[in-house]
Amino acid sequence: MLKKFTHTACLLTLSCSLMAQDNTDTEQLTDLTVTADLRDDTTSRDVATSLTVLDETTLSQAGVQHFEDVMGLIPNINWAGSTSRPRYFQIRGIGERSQYEGAPNPSVGFIIDDMDFTAIGGAATLFDLQQIEVLRGPQGTRYGANALAGLIYVRSQDPSFDQAYHLETTLGDNGTYAAGFSATGALGSTNGGDSERAAYRFAIHQYNSDGFRYNDFFNTDDTDGKDEFMSRAKLRFDVSDAWQMNLNLLLVDINNGFDKWNPENTFTTHSDDLGIDDQRSVGFSMKHQFTAANAFDLVSITAYTDSDIQYFFDGDWGNDDYWGEFAPYDYTSNNDRERSNFTQEFRLLSKPDAAIFNQSTDWLVGVYLAELDEDNQIDEFFNDEVFRQINSNFEATNWAVFGQLDSQLNENTVLTTGLRFEQRSSDYVDSNGLNLSPTDDMWGGQLSMNHSLNAQQNIYATISRGYKAGGFNLSISLPESRRAYDPEYLINYEVGLKSLLLDYRLNLNISAFYSERRDMQVSTSVQEDPTDPLTFVFFTGNAAEGENLGLEMDWQYQINRNWTFHGALGLLDATFSDYVTTDVDLTGREQAHAPDYTYNIGLTYQGDTGWFARADLNGADEFYFSDSHDQIAPSRNLLNLKLGYQADNWAVYAWGRNVTDDEYAVRGFFFGLEPPNFEDKLYQHLGDPQHFGVTAHFDF
Repeated sequence: MLKKFTHTACLLTLSCSLMAQDNTDTEQLTDLTVTADLRDDTTSRDVATSLTVLDETTLSQAGVQHFEDVMGLIPNINWAGSTSRPRYFQIRGIGERSQYEGAPNPSVGFIIDDMDFTAIGGAATLFDLQQIEVLRGPQGTRYGANALAGLIYVRSQDPSFDQAYHLETTLGDNGTYAAGFSATGALGSTNGGDSERAAYRFAIHQYNSDGFRYNDFFNTDDTDGKDEFMSRAKLRFDVSDAWQMNLNLLLVDINNGFDKWNPENTFTTHSDDLGIDDQRSVGFSMKHQFTAANAFDLVSITAYTDSDIQYFFDGDWGNDDYWGEFAPYDYTSNNDRERSNFTQEFRLLSKPDAAIFNQSTDWLVGVYLAELDEDNQIDEFFNDEVFRQINSNFEATNWAVFGQLDSQLNENTVLTTGLRFEQRSSDYVDSNGLNLSPTDDMWGGQLSMNHSLNAQQNIYATISRGYKAGGFNLSISLPESRRAYDPEYLINYEVGLKSLLLDYRLNLNISAFYSERRDMQVSTSVQEDPTDPLTFVFFTGNAAEGENLGLEMDWQYQINRNWTFHGALGLLDATFSDYVTTDVDLTGREQAHAPDYTYNIGLTYQGDTGWFARADLNGADEFYFSDSHDQIAPSRNLLNLKLGYQADNWAVYAWGRNVTDDEYAVRGFFFGLEPPNFEDKLYQHLGDPQHFGVTAHFDF
């Protein structure tokens, strides 16, 4: 694969060199604003960490419906299947792969307009988005316990005082159709004056698809279909010259099927119980920003989400006719989850006149509170008899204090020091009589140096410490020694270069990192009885130590006014340094879902007469599916194409996803499913195959 990647890169580089001969009227590239930082007006070159910002142009050109479509553009990120949409992400090899029961305890934060959707990332539809920011490495000062590995921040389009309307439609194979509409504009002047102080934005979108499976029991091709609805409203209100309020409202209603698994690892399924992967989430966030003369800004962010989630699957992946002489053999599992999450944050940010230490140091301080409440009801049946039932309630309160100093050491060098202390107190109770109330005290932060070589180039060095809370396993079949696990800590060392070169035509970012994982939490599984697949359970435990190191780079080269050459590369070496289980010594083995490389390489053509074309080749190396076995996902190479015509007020595109129909896996389990011998075997969730469609945009 590496040979194929190198060959493709050489051909594209040669093409770029030939096309670069005409640089007339080439558009200059600029830095993008990062909204996930503690200061909202920060540019990407000012943030001393490895990050990727996908702006609205990139999202429109490279995506179709979901964050899943554009993940291949981001280095060193992966995701775990076994759901209809990605919910669980891994950054630099770190992150959860599922949550079937128990306490949510994520390593990768996922925020939509300041609303916390961590570990339920199915809500990340692409319509009417402004940008997606992916910060790699621990974000200990800014986000604390939910960002040990990094953070994904999704920002929708802001309201505009200029009236505008947008309509979008999509038709594709496999029963794909979608429609969306957005509107924005001013709400009029206030207090009888002439100035406009309020603006709104409203967006609504519906997406449907039959999916990519054929179920031979029901003789239908829509048992793995998607039905995804999104509605969003935003209000900006300039209450006064010193007070701005922003309100965001969100409704996501996902009613997807789930029929991906079969014993043959193909796209033909045999399940006689239709799977369900539903999520109905409502949420709001309210941000107030007050300016106190020349002293400081006070920022208040209040957010609340409420989610009802159902996850039902046919656990034997068959039917009585399929299993023949071994029938009846029928196993189903249903998980009903209700989650509410309230967060409140206050920040004081100094203005230039309030800088300390002889006006050399900007400062900020803040407090944070989160209240999470989750109810789970799990019902499992074997041959129509109750196999297991459990009802549980989990409540957690997180509070934190944090601060940051940005010291201007000289004209070109800034030293940033950040620190955060956080406490999580939780209560868990279930119908099996388990009653636990653990409390964890944790701290993290960063020390970074950002130096401007010139107006176009910054170099930085960062040492950061991240953390995530401890937890507990719930399965009654697990011994007491596997019941609880401790907090995990991550020390990250990173250096990087962020630059705009060649007369602002090349945006190039490079970073190298080394991370030490201490008391790392490892999600694994065990089948207590080799002859009984119903004893297959998941649990989490602490490994002694792990090491994650690598390199990340991305670039955008504006060859001339028509052609852009873009790409990204992530290299990763993620291993266990000292991990010995009761069954095996995994010291030196690679961590699960941590491919050695990920890449994107592509070209975009924007013609003077309106014609448009884009090609992206995305790929990843092979990786271990799990830390509990040695089964490996093969490498993948996915080619996505888009061709269209863009006028002033409308555009139409034909697109293809995975046009070479590469077969790849996004999740794998290794256990005994098939009677009578129940021999261990690898079962895979295959990624989406070849997919084509047409999308049209209208602005008026």
